[in-house]
Amino acid sequence: MHTPTTLPGGTYQLGDVPVSRFGYGAMQLAGPWVMGPPADPDGAIAVLRTAVGLGITHVDTSDAYGPHHTNEVIRRALAPYPDDLLIATKVGATRDEQGGWPVARTPADLRRQVHDNLRTLGIDRLDLVNLRLGDATGPLPGSLADSLGALVELQKDGLIRHLGVSNATTEQVDEAISLAPIVCVQNMYNLAHRADDALNDRLDGQGIAYVPFFPLGGFSPLQSAALSAVAARHGASPMSVALSWLLQRSPNILLIPGTSRVTHLRDNVGGAALQLTSEDLDELDRIGR
Repeated sequence: MHTPTTLPGGTYQLGDVPVSRFGYGAMQLAGPWVMGPPADPDGAIAVLRTAVGLGITHVDTSDAYGPHHTNEVIRRALAPYPDDLLIATKVGATRDEQGGWPVARTPADLRRQVHDNLRTLGIDRLDLVNLRLGDATGPLPGSLADSLGALVELQKDGLIRHLGVSNATTEQVDEAISLAPIVCVQNMYNLAHRADDALNDRLDGQGIAYVPFFPLGGFSPLQSAALSAVAARHGASPMSVALSWLLQRSPNILLIPGTSRVTHLRDNVGGAALQLTSEDLDELDRIGR
């Protein structure tokens, strides 16, 4: 059990599960380029336990991180898992020896990846599986019927609780919603990358969560004179402002910023509680438009 604090953003109903809108993304717990074990295994365990101790109930991972290593450290740190913890994972890609992310979305590929996630996390059912539909360049257009159909069958078999899609085009999101109950969409989105504005608004109206990956810009951190100006007015960091903007952008946005350091995790949580004014929001809104 943990003693939760009040996290910024409150909670959101993800399917039949209430989760903290401020979550944690575990990608950075693996080694360089998301390959190999954590550089500091004890530090990785401390980050995960601190996240849960702060009241975070949404952890995002994938067995492709490492591969296997990130899920295994999650298991060592958190199992037996708290009843209110939702662990989301992704399938649809594997790893090669060069650190690439080859697409792997045949029904056989996906069944194997689901079972890999079950084994490395040490559970009998995955809380949420996101079907990754793109590659490192972004979404790859095309029908997802066969791939999603395979996951729906695994859901019927009791191995998956909820389904989502990741790195998807608007057309693929619409197709997914027509084929199965989809509880979230996980796409690249942040202050400067706003291609999904209209999609997010529509999903909000449908009660579907939107989970932005690279909320702080990814490997190229967000940089903007307007962002720096708003941060200076509040005596805050630009990253705190960027996270706060996402939480205030719409109530269906769930954050999963990642870090491998406890101090950085605490900074992210504390910074996201910043309350932006309408003037701030107008100024920030112009960055991505």
